Amino acid sequence: PARFMLLVSKVRAGRRDEIPATTHVDGTGRLQTVFAEESPLYHALISSFSERTGVPVVLNTSFNLRGEPIVTSPADAYSTFIRSEMDVLVLGHCIVTKQTGEDLG
Repeated sequence: PARFMLLVSKVRAGRRDEIPATTHVDGTGRLQTVFAEESPLYHALISSFSERTGVPVVLNTSFNLRGEPIVTSPADAYSTFIRSEMDVLVLGHCIVTKQTGEDLG
């Protein structure tokens, strides 16, 4: 298990086109394993995404816009979300969406 994104692994050639944002130019990706017992909400989010898309991977990166510090509060998160191209923001048990007309179930 890779709990802390310390391992780099080859991304299967047949899956690289499905997750280009997570695949480095050399065909590798930084791996993090998420366990339901340790992070139940994050694990549920990844599982739900996998069920809806067939892709059991989400991108984990710093939460900030170019030239700004990393988000440290819900207010920072909302401000960054509104000014970004993100579609959905999950804060604990709250899901915030921009008006797209998409049913998120």
